[in-house]
Amino acid sequence: MSAGKLLSLRMDVPVIILLIHLTHTEIRALLASRLEVDARCPLGQFPCGNISECLPQALQCNGHKDCPNGADEQRCGDNIGWADLIGKTLQDANDVDKYFLNECFLQESLRSNEIRVLSDFVFSEYSSLQKLFLQNNSLQFISKHAFSGLHSLKKLFLSDNLISSLSPGVFRDLHQLVWLMLDHNPLSSLSQDTFIGLQSLMYLSMVGTSLQQLPHPSFCQHMPALDWLDLEGNQIQTLDYSILKTCRRLEVLLLIDNQIRRIPENTFQSLWRLTELNLSSNRIRELPKNTFKSVSKSLLKLNISHNPLLRIHPSHFSHLTHLQSLALEGIEIPDVQTKMFLTMKNLSYIYFKTFQYCSYAPHVRSCKPNTDGISSFEDLLANMVLRVSVWVMAFITCFGNLFVIGMRSLIRAENNLHAACIKVLCCADCLMGVYLFFIGVFDVKFRGQYNRNALLWMESVECRTIGFLAMLSSEVSVLLLTYLTLEKFLVIVFPFSNLRPGKLQTVVVLASIWLLGFIIAAVPLMNEDVFGNYYGRNGVCFPLHSDRQEKPTAKGYSTGIFLGLNLVAFLVIALSYSSMFYSIYKTGINATDMRSRLHTDVAVANRFFFIVFSDALCWIPIFLVKILSLLEVEIPGTISSWIVIFILPINSALNPILYTLTTSFFREQVEVLLCRWQRRHISKKDRKSLTSSTIFMETPRPPCYQPPAYLQQLSLTGADPRNA
Repeated sequence: MSAGKLLSLRMDVPVIILLIHLTHTEIRALLASRLEVDARCPLGQFPCGNISECLPQALQCNGHKDCPNGADEQRCGDNIGWADLIGKTLQDANDVDKYFLNECFLQESLRSNEIRVLSDFVFSEYSSLQKLFLQNNSLQFISKHAFSGLHSLKKLFLSDNLISSLSPGVFRDLHQLVWLMLDHNPLSSLSQDTFIGLQSLMYLSMVGTSLQQLPHPSFCQHMPALDWLDLEGNQIQTLDYSILKTCRRLEVLLLIDNQIRRIPENTFQSLWRLTELNLSSNRIRELPKNTFKSVSKSLLKLNISHNPLLRIHPSHFSHLTHLQSLALEGIEIPDVQTKMFLTMKNLSYIYFKTFQYCSYAPHVRSCKPNTDGISSFEDLLANMVLRVSVWVMAFITCFGNLFVIGMRSLIRAENNLHAACIKVLCCADCLMGVYLFFIGVFDVKFRGQYNRNALLWMESVECRTIGFLAMLSSEVSVLLLTYLTLEKFLVIVFPFSNLRPGKLQTVVVLASIWLLGFIIAAVPLMNEDVFGNYYGRNGVCFPLHSDRQEKPTAKGYSTGIFLGLNLVAFLVIALSYSSMFYSIYKTGINATDMRSRLHTDVAVANRFFFIVFSDALCWIPIFLVKILSLLEVEIPGTISSWIVIFILPINSALNPILYTLTTSFFREQVEVLLCRWQRRHISKKDRKSLTSSTIFMETPRPPCYQPPAYLQQLSLTGADPRNA
């Protein structure tokens, strides 16, 4: 907890003193009283308060009352450590409240925002001063004797100033000082003698002071009573036993967001009273096995999140039998095992990088995160809408593309090569439907027990295979759409040129596109050491966005595909269709029939707009997600799930409609086919009537569909948009 959060609590010196005198046995008794687990519940389940009903870990503290008495949503705040003790003490100790009401402190506030220098004897007339607020000024220099004579001062606030140095002995007269706030000052260095005279100091906060090194060889030499040390947001690189050896009364040590690279094994050997330790967001690459052994009897809260740790050994936490809160966010644990956490019998809160690890800590009541937005603790697809939609999108995509392949095979094509390209495009898009179908199948397979299978699923051959299919479908579809667009661009914009691909060229291009798509999808599977688990970074097995733990090669590769190849293809399609429409519009200006020209322009504009709009609707969100992930913006998993289930398959589902079902020629041919079927049906009825009656009456036959005259004329110009 940072100093700012602590100060939001109503707390004063008497409360701190009262808490300091609590023994560790009393501390553990206070906290353990809130964490009792009914032994009658099986492993992985917890009681609903004082009734016999038990609920699984996944339903504890999930924001919904599942217990009849709501006990599953009680005591869900992780206030273990000082914050918990302070809150409980303020709640239970009425005598402390009476003390606040009856005791009067002299307070002096200097907040003019113009104070730059504190000279000697400024406070010489305030010898009984107990609180001094000097924060949010422009202080640059404090004289060595500025605080002389303030023997009764207990709180000193110097935060948010411009103090770049403190003279040795500047606090020598502050023998009663308990609180010292130096946050957000450019104090890049301090000498050991700076803190001479602070023998009563219990709380020291130096958040965001650009401190590069702690005074050594002994930081607490002149602060033997120091109990709370907050050094968040500095640039400290070194931490070892010699620096902390005299900090024997230290109970809270916060070193969040520094640059510590190494923690020697005996670093915390002298901190036998340490209750809370926060080493998150540093650069620690190695932790000796017995790093926390010396504080095993006192440590209640440990946070080592967001460190590039190479390995967490099973014995790292084996000694921490009293630990109640453990944070391992942002850390990969490739060889995670249940035995890593089982020895911590009192553990009540645990935080992982991904919720899949929660199955390895079944005895912990509150495990976060419960979901990654795509999958939940229990299900591959966390949302009911996603579970239904994945089947709907799979059906639409597969049925639409298979229908077009069948109809294109039955109906005579005006351009056989173009029809072949459309059928190949449908085959590629159909793979996206197959991918969604398998996601739905495995969601049903893991329903209610996904957490037990999550890691195995993401590492499985099945996950990598369907991820490969999705990538293959996506890239082949993009490349084919680009080729079809360029082909029509040449036909419409340069109608009299000889730039027409023949049968051999078309076959070569189609084969090359499939080969290139196969290579793009297969390359990440060839070397796991270089790419890691490229397709298995989430439950839907699609590498949509990057995270901190992704290997640089994999991040660069996916960036090259999504923001390189696919972005260029999208721009080519958009610009080509704009040029085609302009060319058709210019051709139509010379037409004598204004009504026909207007009708054609509107039809072409609508068709081209929806083609480009569907591509934009599909790819622009993907481009944005990729850019944001590269900028290390936190992207909720829910966004990823909606993009994978709804946005990514848009082209695959709409391509059959845009490139076949909406074309005038295809509609004409369907009507002709229906007309012929109708005539054959009538002919059969006629033949039946002839055999049963001697009277013959000729049945009028309906005329088959003829294309409008304006379309017949337009086709002569070479600008027919029907097969665009």
